[in-house]
Amino acid sequence: MKTIVAAAVLNGFAALGFLALSIPAHSAVPCEEMLKDMRAAKAGAKLSDADVQKVNDLETKAVERCNADDDTRSDKFLAEAMKIMGK
Repeated sequence: MKTIVAAAVLNGFAALGFLALSIPAHSAVPCEEMLKDMRAAKAGAKLSDADVQKVNDLETKAVERCNADDDTRSDKFLAEAMKIMGK
């Protein structure tokens, strides 16, 4: 019985180790920095009304995710906004 429990514990540690290795330590730029860069680009961008609306919507979503400490998703929204602006 002790052998089974020991094996289960070792398998659990192995699984946790694998998960830790598969998640990058710094997978996202701090959203506050990327938001600052996006807003600076937006200030100088010449966009159509439709693109302005898309960028504003993406910015709103990014701020929401940034406030929730979800930098990865926030950065994705901001990257999409930058792409619309050609940056």
